[in-house]
Amino acid sequence: MVIGTRFVIPGADLSERFSRSSGPGGQGVNTTDSRVELSFDVAGSASVPEHLRARMLDRLSSRLVDGIVTIAASEHRSQLMNREAARARLVMLLLDASAPPAAKRRPTKPSRGSKERRLASKKRRGDVKKSRRGGYSDD
Repeated sequence: MVIGTRFVIPGADLSERFSRSSGPGGQGVNTTDSRVELSFDVAGSASVPEHLRARMLDRLSSRLVDGIVTIAASEHRSQLMNREAARARLVMLLLDASAPPAAKRRPTKPSRGSKERRLASKKRRGDVKKSRRGGYSDD
């Protein structure tokens, strides 16, 4: 399984378990094992480059159990389609986890022109409000 341009996971590193899926499916739902649990050992796999392993373990820490990430797929009625869905979700998960961190934002200050425009609009708004105030005369 190819994870973008970052690395490749051999099929031997993946383990799949099949079980009965819940939900609608007619008579076949009680006899077919269409639910798929796909597991991948992020911490122990030799296919994950060392420079990405720490980043992936940190980002996936809430989903890992003993360094292993597990994806369950049961949205389709066919086992084959659930296997493909689980693999696609694993690829997206690992791509997101191995992505480089976002560039730091360089703080900037408002330009002189934008400050002047802001103050001019505040002045205009104040003048509008001032013109609405009417003095009461005792004529």
